[in-house]
Amino acid sequence: MESPFGATPPTLRQLELLLSLASADGIASAGARIGMTPSATSHALRALESAMGTALVDRQAPGLALTHAGQQVLPHARDLFAALQLMMTAAQASAGLKSGVLRLGSFGASSSLKLLPPLLKSFRRHYPGIVLSVVERPDAQVEQDLQERRLELGVVTLPRPGFETLSLARDELMAVLPVDHPLARARTVTPQALAAQPLILTRAGSQGLVAQMFARAGLRPQVTHELSQLLSILAYVAGGEGVSVAAALALPADYPGVVYRPLAPGAQRRIGLACLDVTRLSPAATAFWRHVQKSKRPV
Repeated sequence: MESPFGATPPTLRQLELLLSLASADGIASAGARIGMTPSATSHALRALESAMGTALVDRQAPGLALTHAGQQVLPHARDLFAALQLMMTAAQASAGLKSGVLRLGSFGASSSLKLLPPLLKSFRRHYPGIVLSVVERPDAQVEQDLQERRLELGVVTLPRPGFETLSLARDELMAVLPVDHPLARARTVTPQALAAQPLILTRAGSQGLVAQMFARAGLRPQVTHELSQLLSILAYVAGGEGVSVAAALALPADYPGVVYRPLAPGAQRRIGLACLDVTRLSPAATAFWRHVQKSKRPV
């Protein structure tokens, strides 16, 4: 039977690029998100548009925008990946969970270092044939990957409208101070006291919560550095470059030259496991979801 696409049907990789284009701010960044070089991205997009017989990206738009045809094709591409996941579900079900691969999204150190390891360890004892892989990305990117069905499950901050979720933990912000700093002698630290100091701002998972804390107090802190890596923040604080605020679950038990103090008033966030639809998870993902339900108490 002749292919409806002629000799060049679209590949899954090309359609994955289309999904990425729908939420990216540029063609190159859409390709980079799924591990493609700019050259490979450009080639894949041209090949996809050739297979479809029409332009999918509006190259005259000021930013990245899909054409009307691109917008019409997009939901079908998403359905295709959902169907592929269901196909994998059927195959894994027939294997009786003796094998399989499950990729879990994680928004940062709080989940990757503290919450997931004990869950992964206990899950492997029950399902040794399932390969578990943790993919660490910013919170918003984990949500996007869940929506675009690149991931079935992800650890995110809550609440998360539009997703089914399981609460895993409550986390709180802590002041991170040089050990010889005057504020280190206090039992608790206020946002006002922190705002008066040179602030090393995190660009990691707790960035939004830190910003909200200062905004609620009507404060504009003196931001001197913006760093993504927690170890960099701790090193800068220990070196006397300023003070910082970080999530308790992300912090190591101790770090030379640094102390942690609770905030007053406190600032908390909830962390949970999320998916789009529990009823459409693969057997491996369903098993992990149920394992978490049994292992964790509601918080």
